[in-house]
Amino acid sequence: MIFDTHAHYDDEDFREDQDRLLTSFAANGIEKVVNVSASIESVDRSLELTEKYPYIYASVGVHPNETAPLNEEHIVRFREICKHEKVVAIGEIGLDYYWDEPDHETQKKWFIRQIELAREVNLPLIIHSRDAAKDTMDIMKEHASDLGGVIHCFSYSAEMAKEYVEMGYYIGIGGVVTFKNAKKLKEVVEAIPLERIVLETDSPYLTPEPYRGKRNCSLYLPYVADAIASLKGITVNEVERVTYQNALDLYRL
Repeated sequence: MIFDTHAHYDDEDFREDQDRLLTSFAANGIEKVVNVSASIESVDRSLELTEKYPYIYASVGVHPNETAPLNEEHIVRFREICKHEKVVAIGEIGLDYYWDEPDHETQKKWFIRQIELAREVNLPLIIHSRDAAKDTMDIMKEHASDLGGVIHCFSYSAEMAKEYVEMGYYIGIGGVVTFKNAKKLKEVVEAIPLERIVLETDSPYLTPEPYRGKRNCSLYLPYVADAIASLKGITVNEVERVTYQNALDLYRL
């Protein structure tokens, strides 16, 4: 059994074959998926997917690069939406300095506000951090050290991964771990306990080898599990079993 802890099936890349793809999951060992909101608009689309597919759950949150239009009215609405029984997290939220917009202060403001929302509704966090290691860690230590959640698409050092694990966070591992040049991420997988790793796709992005460059989907997660198994010196079955339970614990299912 496989649990995809982070996907975006509301993305336009799945417009043509969304239903055909999602209904194929059960027969291929994909038991559960969290469709992660990344914009104000995607919150509603994610909820629609939870209503249509019993094995899909949703998160509520706005990606750092989409925070410019956010206001307190949105936060009030998000708080109500979080009462939905299939909303399992706040995310993806965080900091992304790879892109120039919005400015860093705006990103920080809404990162902290959405962390506060998670505390208000008692939900774990899905954290996005790109080229913002120090600022993300500083905010997490000050505002979210006790909330729990997952550091999505982890891209920093093994030492920082250990620090997040010590704070009670899981580390999201996806297709990048299959890349030949992903030395840093492979070191992370080797350094942290399997009990703190969850599988994710970030579909339609970050497709694993041998499909790199094509649209990603949950059906490719066995390649990620295989890479982790090789790094850990264990079986693929053990990786799938432990990470599945980790995901259940992460999202309190």
